[in-house]
Amino acid sequence: MENIKANVILDAKGLACPMPIVKTKKAMKDLEAGLVLEVQATDKGSKADMKAWAESTGHQYLGTLEEGQVLKHYLRKSSQNETLEKKHPHVITNDELEAKLEANEKVVVLDVREAAEYAFNHIPNAICIPLGELENRMEELNNEDKIFVVCRTGNRSDMAAQKLVEKGFANVVNVVPGMSEWSGKTTGI
Repeated sequence: MENIKANVILDAKGLACPMPIVKTKKAMKDLEAGLVLEVQATDKGSKADMKAWAESTGHQYLGTLEEGQVLKHYLRKSSQNETLEKKHPHVITNDELEAKLEANEKVVVLDVREAAEYAFNHIPNAICIPLGELENRMEELNNEDKIFVVCRTGNRSDMAAQKLVEKGFANVVNVVPGMSEWSGKTTGI
């Protein structure tokens, strides 16, 4: 196995989304520009999350190595003038989305969590396309539809919403705080 040298190693093993990203953000703040951070995680969704987070902040996602259950993500810190974390400007609360669904408004709910998260608990009729697969599955969505993007906490859905807008989707709204606090109807296994 190729041994990649990192300047700092961050242990995020055993943590679920969004904690690996939260810890990575904090570690990146303290890192000098140009240095490489290795994030060790066991959350399978963290690969897509790290890549998307790096893209949204301007840091460089170098890649991920898998060693057994551990995913080692490599990120290079960009200099101050290279980074600016973007946030998707159009946001709706869980309650507002729930009201639209109860009123039978024609909306598309896109769930960008991992398939396993979706399987156990999701909004009825939501389309499941995990963040890491979104790039290759956008043709499953109609760019004329009003799309409400949901994840567990609003982080992955924010990155997914930005990606969709970049690809020409006009009506994209991030749902915050997402499934972690969803009190509306759900279905699942």
